[in-house]
Amino acid sequence: MRKWLYSLLAAGALAAAGLLQAAFGPGPGKHLDAADCASCHLAGKNVTPEQAGLLTANQEVLCARCHAASIQLSHPSGLQPARVPPAGFPLDWKGDLTCSTCHDVHASSHGLLRGTKTGKALCFSCHDQKFFTNMRDGGASLVGGHLAKGIAPNGPALDAWSRKCMECHGANASPRLATSVDQRGVVRHASNSGNHPIGISYQKATAYGGYRPQRTVERRLMLPDGKVGCVSCHEGYRKDHGQLRLPLAGSALCYECHAL
Repeated sequence: MRKWLYSLLAAGALAAAGLLQAAFGPGPGKHLDAADCASCHLAGKNVTPEQAGLLTANQEVLCARCHAASIQLSHPSGLQPARVPPAGFPLDWKGDLTCSTCHDVHASSHGLLRGTKTGKALCFSCHDQKFFTNMRDGGASLVGGHLAKGIAPNGPALDAWSRKCMECHGANASPRLATSVDQRGVVRHASNSGNHPIGISYQKATAYGGYRPQRTVERRLMLPDGKVGCVSCHEGYRKDHGQLRLPLAGSALCYECHAL
């Protein structure tokens, strides 16, 4: 269990989408300039470096107000790491790895990342090659910290994360991972199992009957942009990349959306 937790804990680029631990008085043009200090800091506008870490909620809760999808599809946060990250990647006052371990949330740099490293170079700040080699996809899914939005759509209705998935699982994928999306939005897995439409508005689908309310579904599954997508059924940022969010046994995953 400890080995599994360690694998998750420091992973990829040590990233999540972050809120505070550093900066104490945002300057012009910086992230959160327009935010009310009291929405995050207990001291409100009177925040000082000494008590800046005293927040109105956990960073993960605060960040999720604007970055809900990133929080769900990113490196684990709000946990004690198995080892202390290198200098420049601070833990919070509890010794927890948080969003601001990798992000300076009052900065203006691209991605608010700490330091100058990006991609896999950033991952290697905490991980060695063996960590990635032991993953099914060699760590390809983790090197950005987040499942970034894609730029090559494989269908006009696909959400951004599904398009990102298809960058690796589309035409250039190995036969075992090859996946296609037909003109109707139906995902065709290489295994020919579980083919299912994506890019479909869940709310519109409920009009046909036989579906659970959207608010109920979103308690356990993701519906990016209100649509069924790859990340509705598959975990993105996990050591066992691509695992199902719920088991197929007893059609548990199916019944999260479909009602008899």
